[in-house]
Amino acid sequence: MNLKLAAILAAALLSAAPFVHAQDTTTTTDKSASNEMKSAAKTVGKDTEKAADKTGTATKKAAKATGHATKVAAKDTEMGAKTAGKDTEMGMKTAGKDTEKAADKTGEATEKAAKKTGSAMKKATKATGSEMKKAGEKTEDAVK
Repeated sequence: MNLKLAAILAAALLSAAPFVHAQDTTTTTDKSASNEMKSAAKTVGKDTEKAADKTGTATKKAAKATGHATKVAAKDTEMGAKTAGKDTEMGMKTAGKDTEKAADKTGEATEKAAKKTGSAMKKATKATGSEMKKAGEKTEDAVK
């Protein structure tokens, strides 16, 4: 039994040795790890600051480019509106002239048609009057 107990005790000591050694290692390198962490924190801080500066510069450039593009677009829109206004005005003048010409032609055609109609009415009236006169004379002759 003593042999078994001695074997268990030896196994426990051998198992505990790495834990003890690991605990001791971290305490001896604790200062160097702390220095490494401080150095890493400084580096991260500097890198973050540089990145922020670059981001700020890029943002300014983008804002400037956007502002310029907006001005150009506004000018283009204004010019387009002016051109469209001029085109519309010219179109309206042309349409007005065309309408005036059409009205003149329509008036002339109506006047000609009225003259022809009046002339035809006169002829028809004369013919009807002449026919009525002849019919009246025939009736008078027949009555005599």
